[in-house]
Amino acid sequence: MNVISTRQLTKRYGQTSALRDLNLEVRPGEVYGLLGPNGAGKTTTLRLLIDVIRPTRGSITLFGEPMSPRLRGRIGYLPGDLVLYDRLTGAEYLRFCAAMRGTHDLGEATRLAKRLDLDLDRRAGELSKGNRQKLGIVQAFQHQPGLAILDEPASGLDPLAQREFHSYLREYVHGGGTVLFSSHVLSEVEQVADRVGILLAGSLVVEDSVASLKANALRELTFTFAEPVAAATFQGIQGVRSVNADGTTVRCRVTGAVGELVRTAARFPLLNVTSDEPDLEEIFLHYTGDRGHDD
Repeated sequence: MNVISTRQLTKRYGQTSALRDLNLEVRPGEVYGLLGPNGAGKTTTLRLLIDVIRPTRGSITLFGEPMSPRLRGRIGYLPGDLVLYDRLTGAEYLRFCAAMRGTHDLGEATRLAKRLDLDLDRRAGELSKGNRQKLGIVQAFQHQPGLAILDEPASGLDPLAQREFHSYLREYVHGGGTVLFSSHVLSEVEQVADRVGILLAGSLVVEDSVASLKANALRELTFTFAEPVAAATFQGIQGVRSVNADGTTVRCRVTGAVGELVRTAARFPLLNVTSDEPDLEEIFLHYTGDRGHDD
């Protein structure tokens, strides 16, 4: 049973489609990263999942059931536009959130706040952007939910806090939790996500593991030979998209498996081979280009 499952999920505002026919599945115990430029539909998707807004059409099930008050208690949510009560200290805010959930246990909140180096005795209005974000993260996990839905969780966090948060996420998932998060921080997605979905103009254009996306992305292999080798030697090999020969150096842009390409190169006096592996940012830009726009 998937923790999250949507079918043909669509949200329109008048004539504008914020989300189109989204079929999304998030499995138990995984971290799923949702990517996309501003306005792609990421925040709309998360808000639909927690029932803050309703779909124009389509269906949502969480833990195999439609959303209900009982299910809300199993979900932790961090909004992208986090609003805090500035007069309350962090501890007072967390006690308020706990009471809203029908509990007074702040054990997990206290432990996570300590890991993130968050002072719970300070008023929210006195906190920096990064510390306000930490407080939002703590409230999302303080009741140890089965599912965490996080909108740009690393926003404003310094590198040390990001590292500690990522470590906590791995422990959370190892303990049986599931995470769906949106992000613009591609290095974060590459580090912690098991699978990635890229939204563009309200549609899911690609979905796969980070490893698979990188394996199938366009990358460049550079061969250095002891003597010149003609570019035509490598043209027509499966996966090779372009070849450039310059003296004893041959550069091939290729997708997929490179076995045949390497075997062909090995027939000649090969001195060296290097591979320029794509990162997630290159893959992301391949799908999105510069088509981002404001939320």
